[in-house]
Amino acid sequence: MSSFSFKSFSWRKSKSDSGNSFSPEEERFLTENMGTLRVPEIVPSPAEDCDRLKKAFDGWGTDEKALIRILGQRNAAQRKAIRETYVELYNEGLIDRINNELSGDFRKAAILWAYDPAERDARLANEALRSYKKGIHELQVLIEIACATSPHHLMAVRQAYCFLFDCSLEEDIFSTVSMPLRKLLVGMVSSFRHDKEVVDGIVADSEADLLHDAIKAKQINHSGVIWILSTRNFFQLRATFACYKQKYGKPIDQDIVKCGNSDLESLFKIAILCIDTPEKHFAKVINKAIVGLGTDEDSLTRAIVSRAEIDTMKIREEYANMFKSKLDDDVIGDTSGDYKDMLMILLGAKV
Repeated sequence: MSSFSFKSFSWRKSKSDSGNSFSPEEERFLTENMGTLRVPEIVPSPAEDCDRLKKAFDGWGTDEKALIRILGQRNAAQRKAIRETYVELYNEGLIDRINNELSGDFRKAAILWAYDPAERDARLANEALRSYKKGIHELQVLIEIACATSPHHLMAVRQAYCFLFDCSLEEDIFSTVSMPLRKLLVGMVSSFRHDKEVVDGIVADSEADLLHDAIKAKQINHSGVIWILSTRNFFQLRATFACYKQKYGKPIDQDIVKCGNSDLESLFKIAILCIDTPEKHFAKVINKAIVGLGTDEDSLTRAIVSRAEIDTMKIREEYANMFKSKLDDDVIGDTSGDYKDMLMILLGAKV
């Protein structure tokens, strides 16, 4: 088998912005938000929202529509304020009350949405690692968290995971996932990427060659490949992927099939897609959850809930381009009742 070597490249370092509330990457997620969440121009106080939620729970049966309209139109910071105020006012957890009042897929969607995003992803990661079967369907959740969110969010997820489960995310991957998948996943979730919009064309060109050599040698699980994918900032990696396509004629995710079609190659493809164009990945997740016999509600819920404040507008556009169908129509056609209403309000519909 042929071999290749990785040279050490340096990249520009920027001064820390520790005095700011958000990193530039976080600010990009906030200022260029392409999510579909609709927050009213005038938002009631957390106490007012809590009062309406308590009435929705305490009436004759649960007023599901009221819950959907309140929580489904509040951003992460507003939902956090509601959770904290609810405990102060009623001495019970909002999520515990939702768990007791609702059922089925609607309950799961409402609870995932009510969680702080970092706690939600930590719980999704743990659920994936506790699954008896650990294939692409389960483990892609970890890749999404590591590669389709900001570096600061990944750090928050790791902190939440330690707090919730008395174990690091890396430790749990190491103890529950076998090689060679373990090596890729640990590398991805343990990284902390440089978050500035800095691109070095020389590095992009050189690392495109190195990635091509790895694929040609069928050694994509080489430590050097994982180092590139897990440490370079997203802008640098996108430049590298673009350089790869220009030099070798195919997108890198398509070339990976030359290495085989095992779970390892599939996870690498998902990682590259999540880094390069996450909207394409989540469009595929939603379509796969809907098409065919039955519905994969867990995947559908995860995709819509986790991206509603980030890029569901882009996902909707990509979905139409890829599948010649409207995402909203497909979701409506494959779901029903309060579960459908919960997903649709997160997609910006009036319920």
